[in-house]
Amino acid sequence: MPRLRFLGALVAPVVALSLVGARAEPITVWLAGDSTMAQKQPGKRPETGWGEALQPCFDSTEVRIANRAMNGRSTRSFVAEGRWKAIVDSLHDGDYVFIQFGHNDEKVGTDRHASPEDYRRNLVRFVDDVRGKRAHPVVFTPVVRRRFEGARLVDTHGEYPEAARMAARERKAELVDMTRASAALVERLGPDSSRALWLHLEPGANPNYPTGVHDDTHFNPRGAQQMAGLAIDAIRALRLGLAPRLRSCAAQP
Repeated sequence: MPRLRFLGALVAPVVALSLVGARAEPITVWLAGDSTMAQKQPGKRPETGWGEALQPCFDSTEVRIANRAMNGRSTRSFVAEGRWKAIVDSLHDGDYVFIQFGHNDEKVGTDRHASPEDYRRNLVRFVDDVRGKRAHPVVFTPVVRRRFEGARLVDTHGEYPEAARMAARERKAELVDMTRASAALVERLGPDSSRALWLHLEPGANPNYPTGVHDDTHFNPRGAQQMAGLAIDAIRALRLGLAPRLRSCAAQP
């Protein structure tokens, strides 16, 4: 009996240490996507990807955002360039991968083009690859472009948002419908107020854009924060495992 008590006393600290070790590393949220999500270079500022606005919504000791989104990429080119494999090879149990493409998949006549059906198949593959590493895939539909006809927001993505929804349904994966959420936000703001979310600068306002810029695809810091807020709202609504680790961070008009 004394020996058993001694062994019990020895085992307890070992178990405790192993549990501490298991929690030592933060959960990594990998971002796979295009320029609307990507980290920007100094020469492009104030252009801002909405993925850049996610880290402040989490305690970095618990959740780390690894933004691997890249300007101009589609599901097709992200695979062809080895970027998707690099993410999959880096995954650990319990990580998350947020997957949002579409803006470049729809560009017919380029080496980035993927038909809606190929786009759907690529997303299904992505979901399977992530699950194969015991991580959590989350499919995102593309954010809207700011394109109005009068007071009406015009769709520019065609079949691609529904193809993403179909991929998520097929694999019973979590879906964040950023197309619908961002459209609702932009329509509520209207054609004039919504302009404040995108990259619009007059000539001379910023040395990176000496002749000005009027870009209704890419966001400024405020727009990136709004879009990230929509994603955070969805994480809460879906009750993802990340939700308890969220700080106060939500979309505000």
